[in-house]
Amino acid sequence: MLPGEKKYPHIFSPGRIGKMETKNRIKYASTETNFNYGDGFVAEKEIAYMEAQARGGAGMVTTQGAYTDHREEGKGYVGMMGIWDDKYIPGLKKISDVIHKYDAKAVLQLMHCGRVGGVELDYTVGPSEVPQKIPRFREPREMTVEQIQMCVQEHVNGALRTQEAGYDAVEISGIVGYLVSNFNSKYTNRRTDEYGGSTENRARFMREILEGIRKTVGPDFPIIIRLCGEELLNDRGGNTPDECLEIIKIAERAGIDCLSVTVGWQESAETVISRDRPMGSWLHIAERMKNNLDVPIAMAYRLFTPEIPDQAIADGKLDFWESCRAMIADPFLPMKIMEDRQDEIVPCMACNICLARLFRDAELNCMVRPSLGHETEPEYGFYGFHKTEKPKKVLIIGAGVAGLQAASVAAQKGHDVTVYEKADSIGGQLEAASHGPGGDEEFMRLINHLAYLTEMYGGKILTNRDVTKEFIKEQNPDVTIIATGAQPVKPDVPGVDLPHVVSCLDVMRGRVDLCDNVLVIGDIGVTISTTLFILHNSPEKKVSILSGIKKIGRDVNPSYIWRYMKKLKDSGVTQYNLHTLIEIRENEVIAKAPDGKEVSIAADSVILSNMESYKPVDYKNAYSIGDVQLPRRGNSALLDGFRMGMRL
Repeated sequence: MLPGEKKYPHIFSPGRIGKMETKNRIKYASTETNFNYGDGFVAEKEIAYMEAQARGGAGMVTTQGAYTDHREEGKGYVGMMGIWDDKYIPGLKKISDVIHKYDAKAVLQLMHCGRVGGVELDYTVGPSEVPQKIPRFREPREMTVEQIQMCVQEHVNGALRTQEAGYDAVEISGIVGYLVSNFNSKYTNRRTDEYGGSTENRARFMREILEGIRKTVGPDFPIIIRLCGEELLNDRGGNTPDECLEIIKIAERAGIDCLSVTVGWQESAETVISRDRPMGSWLHIAERMKNNLDVPIAMAYRLFTPEIPDQAIADGKLDFWESCRAMIADPFLPMKIMEDRQDEIVPCMACNICLARLFRDAELNCMVRPSLGHETEPEYGFYGFHKTEKPKKVLIIGAGVAGLQAASVAAQKGHDVTVYEKADSIGGQLEAASHGPGGDEEFMRLINHLAYLTEMYGGKILTNRDVTKEFIKEQNPDVTIIATGAQPVKPDVPGVDLPHVVSCLDVMRGRVDLCDNVLVIGDIGVTISTTLFILHNSPEKKVSILSGIKKIGRDVNPSYIWRYMKKLKDSGVTQYNLHTLIEIRENEVIAKAPDGKEVSIAADSVILSNMESYKPVDYKNAYSIGDVQLPRRGNSALLDGFRMGMRL
């Protein structure tokens, strides 16, 4: 028995769904990738990605959702794979085959995206014509009874093709606003016929799909369904938790073998899977399902570390740990846990860049894993970097994410790496951000991981080291990498050097005592983070924001920005947008309003938050990465560092 199996015996115990036995209780949960071809055929890139998920040690591996109709009304992503015709079976079988290579069970998900589908059409479909709340989606058309029944049969046909393609189980997606959930919910189902009205009637579409699949695939083929335990749509007339449970019980009676319970819709106004939702906070919903159903319960949301699901299984709250984003970040998460190598796990930051990419019809991407989508390309080192035949002496200035990422890759390749950090701690701007509220302390998981890898492979990280041109000359490195990051812009206005004008980084690190009237100058995500930090730690202070643009935070992920802006509004933060800074005085700031008039803003603490690159010394044989090149988000800094390490 491996050390991680002893430490986490419940997630590594065998599992059972119906008559299907699994080697452990870890299930890679479905996500779209947009790697596939636009005609629904499976791409080699998708097969390689799925093989990585199976090779990483999960007991079950679930494919992305496959759309079931030739009209493509169910297609919600440009690279979504199809299952509406037998012609897709050979490609789908390639995925089940590579999953089986690693003693994992292959699960194929059927998904009709409903009111968030029709990605290449000018309309979507659903039970009723309920207007969209998210602008990017097209308006729905109400399905006729004949169309509903045809859609039921298309799901049944898809399940049969799942069997024929060699899968061990089929999964139905009924979550987040996809078609099954559209019928189940009072919010989107306003019908008055047999498919609407009562909870039982709204669940009829789902029930007919499940009963049709069970009749077709036989009694021994496992059926899994993903359903909402809570919709979080109270503000628009969605289902109550009791109605959700009633629908789930209908699914159980219709023949499911396992429930994957989820929370919320894409249209929910409450945070669900972002970093400001503490890990494990949804387990009470899984426990509720366990107490009311006789089938195994699986859950994925905000369960990134093994301690939480292992204890939940031990406590009888959960049967299977589903992992999606955490295994996008590191498909080898199960194996590394099993071998008790958790410091080597690439930690998901719940940044949701993956989702933002998919919603923009782009390929799946990951902030913390640049090798995503490059699993078969050796230079990306997904299965390990090749050791260099000519080790170089590499000197890196700056231990932020860009510098540490470059160091970790270069060290893995066998170079002699030393990182010099001027401050007394590592992490750079991400370390400063980790002091923020709403789960931002998780940023240090990434910093500590990169530092661990660097030192594990022989690299050195030295703090309190100010690097000069003379020092580099003495060290005589083969390569110098400048990763000194960015600092707040000092605007060229009178009063900018007054003592109450301070850096956002010093504020976040708790080095500044703020006065009662605080003005944050800037328009980027750092501006918002700084403001939220102040609101969290000093709610009694009056905080304002001064920016020169119409809408701040354009660099912030859509999964976060709407909640951040709501928090600013609810907290009474005044935004002076489209204003030009003129002068900073002792107790006020003078700015020019959009109408050309000067305004006075009370401010006895002024915080600078727009960022500019540190101006590096012109070192010989030096390369600049991260914010030294151009201040951007953390994913760009990590990608810079990764590519720099690759090229050495």
